[in-house]
Amino acid sequence: MRIGFIKLLFLLLLFGIMTRLFYWQVVRADELKAMAEGQHFENLQIPATRGDIKTSDGFSLATSRPNFLLYALPKTLTEQEKKDLATILAKLLSLGEKEYEETLKKEFSEKIAQNLYWVSLVKSLNFDMKNRINSLKLKGIGFSETSSRFYPEGSSSAQLLGFVGSNQRGEDTGYFGLEGFYNGELKGVAGNIRQERDALGLPIIFGQLLGTFKKDGKGLQTNIDRSVQFIVEQTLKRDVEKYGAKAASAIVMDPETGAILAMASYPSYDPANFTKYPKEYYRNPVVADSYEPGSTFKVLVMAAAINEDLVEPDTKCDNCSGPISLGGFNIRTWNNQYKDSITMTETIIHSDNTGMVFAGKKLGIDKLYSYLENFGMGSNTNIDLQDESSADMRPKKEWKEIDLATASFGQGILVTPIQMIRAVATIANGGKLVEPQIAKIIEGDNSNFEIKPKVVREVIRSDTAKILTEMMVKAVDEGEAKFAKPKGFKIAGKTGTAQIPIAGHYDANKTIASFVGFAPADNPKFIMLVRFDQPSSSIFGAETAAPTFFTIAKQLFTYFKITPSE
Repeated sequence: MRIGFIKLLFLLLLFGIMTRLFYWQVVRADELKAMAEGQHFENLQIPATRGDIKTSDGFSLATSRPNFLLYALPKTLTEQEKKDLATILAKLLSLGEKEYEETLKKEFSEKIAQNLYWVSLVKSLNFDMKNRINSLKLKGIGFSETSSRFYPEGSSSAQLLGFVGSNQRGEDTGYFGLEGFYNGELKGVAGNIRQERDALGLPIIFGQLLGTFKKDGKGLQTNIDRSVQFIVEQTLKRDVEKYGAKAASAIVMDPETGAILAMASYPSYDPANFTKYPKEYYRNPVVADSYEPGSTFKVLVMAAAINEDLVEPDTKCDNCSGPISLGGFNIRTWNNQYKDSITMTETIIHSDNTGMVFAGKKLGIDKLYSYLENFGMGSNTNIDLQDESSADMRPKKEWKEIDLATASFGQGILVTPIQMIRAVATIANGGKLVEPQIAKIIEGDNSNFEIKPKVVREVIRSDTAKILTEMMVKAVDEGEAKFAKPKGFKIAGKTGTAQIPIAGHYDANKTIASFVGFAPADNPKFIMLVRFDQPSSSIFGAETAAPTFFTIAKQLFTYFKITPSE
């Protein structure tokens, strides 16, 4: 009886062991295997190096420099060693700032206290700091090589470039500008290493090593001319202060190809330290800010009217001897001066609103609306910058006679600076609407991809473009900004002074002052738009934006070796 009981007990014990083994080896086999591999192997990501962004002559505006990730191995340290390590590192990395030292000490202590084999302490250290830490020969730490974004020119071209930050998964990601638009090409593909380690979590030198190689990001060569960019930035920065403007921006473009040679805005920021600046500085005003263009818009409406053979340069206005009453509003000239039977050329020269209402009426709502769409208003230009946006045009069915009249002189309609310069470029290049482009070449490991100029459509005839060019040349030579024009050069241009709508009315003392033009007029090397937001020294584009335009143009004539023709 006793022997039988022992046999039964032995069988039950054996069955229990077999059941438990079955549970471990079959039911939980995959889970336990994964746990074992998690303890025995370490997966390390090898970050890819982000591609450079370069000017047209190969100078880097954005590049990546080697940095180091500092990590700790908590399981190799005693409790006292953990405390000492947190204290020493915090003191060294705080660079003498007591408050920051305490913050770091608390952060490091919490990380090192975790029951982990490996923990990241600092994501990015330079060579100097790495060497200083190494010289202390601290136990339980190590370094892993990474890279960080570096902008050699500091805040130069900031809104054009954008910046690199961290996404929700902690991965480096481009935001705004070129960094955002070309993030997929620039970021590359990270590699992975599966490293065998011992019981303490340390790598086994001759252990198993598996993984995939990283693939570094592609580079960008842009159309940006470094010298032109420097000229524009220095002049614009000086004149923002000179004219007491709230903000300013300028663009220089090749009207034939759409290549952007320079683009600058103020206020700006340092993309390497973007968190220290207001977020509203991140957006590029050239492609993201909409404004009423004012009188610069007149050349587009006049081009449409001439292209439709509705008016000619010497066509006279039959209703321009005084203010025009329309829809309960009185439309006046900017200086309350009127000329009976003013011609269309004189209308552009003297920026006469009543003459433009005459031309607008000749076009009518349907034709004007169609031309505005063809000029690219109400839609993105598809420039290769992430933050481009466009204000929608009001549906045509909602337009009234007063809307036709005000649109004819650039009021009641919204554009972005990039839309405006592209539209006026159709006059400079003989009638073609081109797509503006920053990048010229995407540089790969084995081959390069060239981004070729793109003509979207023809908007006006070449003869119309020539007529408008001559009208704009006369506007420069005889208009209100003639005092600032460089002598001997044939420049086509137009000033703009647009009041800013506030709370349902226009503020007479707050304006957007602008000037758009191209030179040499007969064979344009560049087209440029200068725009000041709320200049305080003078509200007029002829006294702010135009002088800045001509100051930049003088330097560009020298740089491009353009000689006087007059």
